[in-house]
Parts: sequence; structure tokens; C-alpha cells
Amino acid sequence: MRYLHTMVRISDVDASLRFYCEGLGLKEVRRMDSEKGRFTLIFLCSPDDIAAAGGVPETGSLPAGLPCIELTHNWDPETYTGGRNFGHLAYRVKDIYALCARLQGMGYTIHRPPRDGHMAFVRSPDNISVELLQEGESLPAKEPWASMENTGSW
Repeated sequence: MRYLHTMVRISDVDASLRFYCEGLGLKEVRRMDSEKGRFTLIFLCSPDDIAAAGGVPETGSLPAGLPCIELTHNWDPETYTGGRNFGHLAYRVKDIYALCARLQGMGYTIHRPPRDGHMAFVRSPDNISVELLQEGESLPAKEPWASMENTGSW
């Protein structure tokens, strides 16, 4: 398992970048706009972590193990309450089906099953949302995951 990022929802991109980049000294290493999803993702890292990873490739991909903060700006206005501005922790995993089966076997609910063989969400005992992402290519669709419905919020 490899740590990927922590996501925080933001309401004002400029104000957030002023705080995280100018104030804290983090550097923007990747940005992605999704017209379809109506959101922007901005990945920030500390200069020390960037240096330790050997820099960020020209392709915009992030080096493995580079710890990031993902700022998520939803284009449609939303008021964040009850911790909704903190989104989730994310981990890349070797076999998403095996890990979800193990967690489910331990009594944890898979709130967003890995129907696509690529992404799932589960919550910690403290209700922290954890995203699991399949390493490499998505696995072929497989039951019981392919037809499993979402449960609650993730």
C-alpha cells in the first residue's frame, strides 16, 4: 500500500492558494479541470518532498510516494459543514478486490464498491472516508462488486 494524498474541499481557489502556497510555502505540482464533473483539482507538495522525490516530471504525473494535499474546488457554490470540506485519505493498492473483501470480512462497509475494478471508498471507525485506488490498470469487473450498490455517503 502507498499513501497518495489528502483531499480538502475549498470554496475560493485564490484565497486557498494564498494560504497554502504563499503562507505555508507549498508548491503547486499538478492541476486538473473537469468540465464534466464541474470541479478543479490542485495538488500541492512541500518543496522538501519534491526535492526528495527527484522533482516532478514534465508530464505532470506525480512521482510515486510524493505526499500531496489535493485541493478540490467544486464550481457550483456549496456551503461546507460538518467536516465536508475534508474529503478523504487515498491509497493505491495492489488488489482492490482482495482488500475490499478483507475489510468487508472484518465487518467494515464498502460504501462505494469497486464496480469499475479501480476505485472504492470505505470509512474508518471515526467516519473518515478512505479512497482505495487500484495500482496500474483497472481490474476486470467482477462480482459481487460489479452489481453492488453504494451504501450511505462516502
